Amino acid sequence: MGLFSKKDWNVVAVIFERHDLFRVNGNRAKGKQAEPVRDGAMNHERTIYWAVFDQKGAFLEGAPGPGAERIDSQVLKRLIRELPTLSTVQAVLKSLESGAEEKVSHGLDWKGYGASPRGN
Repeated sequence: MGLFSKKDWNVVAVIFERHDLFRVNGNRAKGKQAEPVRDGAMNHERTIYWAVFDQKGAFLEGAPGPGAERIDSQVLKRLIRELPTLSTVQAVLKSLESGAEEKVSHGLDWKGYGASPRGN
């Protein structure tokens, strides 16, 4: 067997759109493209949280991104806790795992959005 494992990841990034709307972007990345796709999600200026899942839906790694500064820390904690079970995230992962699409994006259907800083 080879020394290198072939990566086949589903990379999910929760992107800040506004205080009451986050977007879930998902990419299926294989082999040499896996790490650059993860790094792109990790470093995008509006990424609130990024995560990597395998093709069976198991969480491999994840962390807050630069966009996490745009939301309240309690909202971030709740998002991290609930992320793997959120219906939007599950739908994105299912689509990626099936191979139907290599890139998917949906608005996050979630009841955990915090109030905007201006009370809007």
